[in-house]
Amino acid sequence: MRTIAANHTGWYGRYGKRIFDFVLAALALILLSPVLLVVAILVRTKLGSPILFVQERPGYQEKIFKMYKFRTMTDERGADGELLSDQIRLTRFGRFLRSTSLDELPELINILKGDMSFVGPRPLLVQYLPLYNEQQKKRHHVRPGLSGLAQVNGRNAISWESKFDLDVSYVERVSFLMDIKIILHTFKKVLVREGISSNTAVTMEPFKGSQREMGL
Repeated sequence: MRTIAANHTGWYGRYGKRIFDFVLAALALILLSPVLLVVAILVRTKLGSPILFVQERPGYQEKIFKMYKFRTMTDERGADGELLSDQIRLTRFGRFLRSTSLDELPELINILKGDMSFVGPRPLLVQYLPLYNEQQKKRHHVRPGLSGLAQVNGRNAISWESKFDLDVSYVERVSFLMDIKIILHTFKKVLVREGISSNTAVTMEPFKGSQREMGL
């Protein structure tokens, strides 16, 4: 098996993947501009402003960037002024956006900018950074992706441990052929709407650290 270093000194890892991402993202933004406009109008009408959900996420080599998604939740708050639970704030329209992955379309801007790639480990929350063990940290040896090996093998329906194992497996074997296969599998997953939620939450339970490292 090729090592991580070998993958990223190869032509595709060093140059081809970025060229592929830039060209495909530019074409996708042009072709999908009517869809982006319609979704933006619907989000503004049904959920209000802002249209975009912007959040800092760690990217390549843990560099922080701002990730863009269409908003899927309301800003409903309780009597104490605190935001209500995700399950309450996630409307039927928001669930539709997530199940069809339409909420992810603004990430094409991140790909065009070079913050992300079409394929790679999904960018997670900044507060998770100190919780990763040394093996899991390898997921940041490549740009985060719009989709990835974990997303086509269960997405939010699999455990954090399994998800990170798949992320690192991708990093160790990244290639043009693998990227194409993952992109094609992603389209299939979106069509059948599999793995949107975990068994106990509307998306995925928070990551609280590696159980393997704690010996549990």
